[in-house]
Amino acid sequence: MKINELIKQLESYDSKGLYQDDFFLTWDKTQDEIMAVFAVADALRTLRENNKTARIFDSGLGISLFRDNSTRTRFSFTSACNLLGLEIQDLDEGKSQISHGETVKETSNMISFMADVIGIRDDMYIGKGHTYMKNVAEYVEEGYKDGVLEQRPTLVNLQCDIDHPTQTMADTLHMIHELGGVENLKGKKVAMTWAYSPSYGKPLSVPQGVIGLMTRFGMDVTLAHPEGYEIMDEIEDVAKHNEEMYGGKFTRVESMAEAFKDADIVYPKSWAPFKAMETRTDLYAKGDQAGIDALEQELLIQNALHKDWACTEDMMKLTRDGKALYMHCLPADITGLSCSEGEVDASVFDRYRIPLYKQASYKPYIIAAMIFLQKIANPGAKLEELWNGTMPRWADNA
Repeated sequence: MKINELIKQLESYDSKGLYQDDFFLTWDKTQDEIMAVFAVADALRTLRENNKTARIFDSGLGISLFRDNSTRTRFSFTSACNLLGLEIQDLDEGKSQISHGETVKETSNMISFMADVIGIRDDMYIGKGHTYMKNVAEYVEEGYKDGVLEQRPTLVNLQCDIDHPTQTMADTLHMIHELGGVENLKGKKVAMTWAYSPSYGKPLSVPQGVIGLMTRFGMDVTLAHPEGYEIMDEIEDVAKHNEEMYGGKFTRVESMAEAFKDADIVYPKSWAPFKAMETRTDLYAKGDQAGIDALEQELLIQNALHKDWACTEDMMKLTRDGKALYMHCLPADITGLSCSEGEVDASVFDRYRIPLYKQASYKPYIIAAMIFLQKIANPGAKLEELWNGTMPRWADNA
């Protein structure tokens, strides 16, 4: 879309609630605010593709705190901050004074003197990640009000134990482009299914985020998993609320085949049982390494009972015309490539490799859009100013 069309779209949404606010969970945001993030993400991409600068800062820090391993989200956050003109600084807790007793309140303020945004990934422990992010936000707000901080850095959830908003919003924007507009999402069936993995302990935040967001667009979201792999009850309640509020549909079925039948989009992804993740959190809190090791073996055995939960060529034939859009947050466990048996057949993955990479490419722009809307009171005017400016993103003097 042309930039003026995107600005016009953006100005039709009430996005004031995003200004100087944090982004924790998609279901805490209004429909207008979600759509505003999509519009700004597309506008920022348009600026970059047309060699226009998108810098709204000429200095400042984006603080990156990853308590779990990451490739796509880590580089997406760095790219987003860089696009907007911020330097990135990783907070390596192992090199900080936390081990010497520095509190979360103290750390939050000490890293924030010249910081404009803090991105946190804390998805490993049920009941901990989201709470930690809320605490950091509370402490920097307090520091700002006390006059310790000159500005109040806003926070972006780069994945917690409950939701993965930057991932699922990138997923949704990918679908909007693949299907030719947000209006074309209505009535489409999304199969959000568990899939076998030879590893254990993967977070629940992606499937929870998918059913919590995609039901807002009139989509038929079908959740399937083996017995014992339930997600958080409150997230199913969010999806059921969206049925009434937005006209979507949420269904839970017992087999992968039933979920895949006539699906327009499939999202087969491994995750750990919610109850097991609660147990693991308790064991880590107690420092019970023997208990953690025993739980890991128990869960690997449990996973192995469900190797038939895999996105195979035969399973894909059950989808609408056998041509459903395959999606994954990556990295996928690819049978015969990254593991002997996993979530998806190598032939299926390879056929969708380019769309999968495109799906991932939306995440830097989604994160940048979240930051942009947190910092700019009149985003439409700022986008117009950037578009009409004479400063290129880079100058080729050859």
